[in-house]
Amino acid sequence: MADLSAVEKRHLEHLLGMGSGYVLNFSNNTFAEFVFDTVGRDIYDSRYDHGSSNSKANRLRGFWAKESNYVVGQLLTNLIELAVSEAATPPNSTILSQCRATALRLIQGGPVTDLDALAVPTDDRDFEVVARAVRDTIEKNQPEVGLDRLHTFVVKYVRSLCERRGIAAGRDKALHAIFGEYVRGLRQAGHIEAEMTERILKSSISVLEAFNHVRNNQSLAHDNKLLGYDEALLIFNHIASAVRFLRSLESRLDATARTQPAPQPAEDDIPF
Repeated sequence: MADLSAVEKRHLEHLLGMGSGYVLNFSNNTFAEFVFDTVGRDIYDSRYDHGSSNSKANRLRGFWAKESNYVVGQLLTNLIELAVSEAATPPNSTILSQCRATALRLIQGGPVTDLDALAVPTDDRDFEVVARAVRDTIEKNQPEVGLDRLHTFVVKYVRSLCERRGIAAGRDKALHAIFGEYVRGLRQAGHIEAEMTERILKSSISVLEAFNHVRNNQSLAHDNKLLGYDEALLIFNHIASAVRFLRSLESRLDATARTQPAPQPAEDDIPF
């Protein structure tokens, strides 16, 4: 259940035009599509039944009553921005700022601070399916259930980083081994600025080696006794924080590469 106060709900309902049973200008079909595309939920599932009618506004109220802070915050963020873009006149600035603050608070209240880092942009459908499964377990507050999928996600992600840097990452190599080669490649290319950063990344090699053991012996990858909630949550937060750093690093390197001038041919080169 999302932690929404009565005042927050009233502001949201005002901004989203829910007083007459509608939500913005959605039809039933477009509302269902929007919710599914945003958070992967079927808004017309019976679990969101609420009140005496099947109106879109009631279904959204049912969604608030059933889903976690993080999921509700995600949906509200997108609904609020849509409300702003479609409004014939600018919304009340005070109500708008309060609604945005509410959505942000809900998202930041998730059990994994850097969860959005695990939504890596990719054209690989298998990668996205795994990433979505990982985020689903956290949105349901079940980190211990998602450890095997988190491990698969990290393997896929680290391999993709190695491929971008021209580093061999064969499928016969374990997670910690390919991550070690990636870190070595960063160091050799001069992409790591601080010695402490290098030490942290190197320490992550042994952490990921231990993650292999957790995946094989304490997750749903096999018929195991699951790791406890608190320790599973610690692993999720550590991995998500590391992925956020690597995404930021790769973005910086890409931006630097784009701004560097293309090599010019030598004066004695034949241009044809």
